Amino acid sequence: MRVAYLGPPGTFTEDALREAAAGAELDAVPAASVFAAISAVEAGEADRAFVPFENSIEGAVRSTLDTLAFETEGVTIIGEHDLSISHCLIAREELPLDRIEVVLSHPQGTAQCARFLREQLPRAEVRTASSTAEAVRIVSEGSAQWAALGAAGAAELYGCVVLLDGVEDHPDNVTRFVWIAPGGTEAPAGASGPWRTSLIFAELGDDRPGALVDALQAFSAKGVNLTRIESRPRPGGLGRYMFFVDLEGGVQEQPVADAIEELRSLAESVRILGSYPVGG
Repeated sequence: MRVAYLGPPGTFTEDALREAAAGAELDAVPAASVFAAISAVEAGEADRAFVPFENSIEGAVRSTLDTLAFETEGVTIIGEHDLSISHCLIAREELPLDRIEVVLSHPQGTAQCARFLREQLPRAEVRTASSTAEAVRIVSEGSAQWAALGAAGAAELYGCVVLLDGVEDHPDNVTRFVWIAPGGTEAPAGASGPWRTSLIFAELGDDRPGALVDALQAFSAKGVNLTRIESRPRPGGLGRYMFFVDLEGGVQEQPVADAIEELRSLAESVRILGSYPVGG
C-alpha cells in the first residue's frame, strides 16, 4: 500500500506512521505539505495519506482542516493514531543558546514551544518551515547560528546535534494523526472499542439567536456526546462560518444517524469527513 505523509523523512508524522503501521508493509512516500499528501489520495497517486489532525496543546492542525473542507471532496477519514510529541532544539553543531539568531520550525512546533522560545530565546527570530524535518534539514545546510525545533530522529538523520530535548511547553503533548482514504472507503470492519465521527456543517439559515444551539441540540436530544467543536471562516466575506465537530459513535449507530439526519434539516451543508475507530 502506498502511503503519502507529511515529509521530508524525519517528521513526527513519519514517526507516528511507523508506530501506527507496525508490522505492515507500506510504501511510505514523503509529501511536501499536508495538502499534497491528501491530494495524492484524491488523485489516485496514493492509496492512503497519513497527516496530523489535532494537538493537545495547539488544537486543530489548520492545514489539514482547510484541505479537507475547501480543497478535497473525494476523501474520507478511516482511522486515527495518537503520538506523544517531544520537541528538541537542534543545531548544525554545538551552539550556546545566546548565539542563536533564528529558530525554524513548522507553525505547530513553534506554537507548542512558545513559552520556551519566549523565555529561553527571546532575541531569536522565529521562522516557519513546511515541516519540522524540513526545518532541521535547512539548519543542517545553512548558518551555524540557526536552530530548529524537531524530532531527535531528524537531528540524527540530517547530521545535527540536539542542544536541548523536551522543550515543549507541556509534558503531556500529544498529536492525533488520521488515515485518509479515497471517498467511499469504509473503516476496518470488526474493530473493537469506541468509534468517532468527524463532520462539517455550515449555513444555519437566517442569522438569529439560538441557531447554533438548535443545531447542537440535534445531538444532545439523541444522547450523542460531542468531543470537539470549532469554527472556521468560510470564503465569501466576514461573518460566514463552518463548524467542525467530532462526536462519540459511528454512523452505523442509530442515535448518531438520527442526529445527523436532524442536523441536515437545520443546516444547508453537512459533510461527514469520516466515521472510524478511536485510536490509541
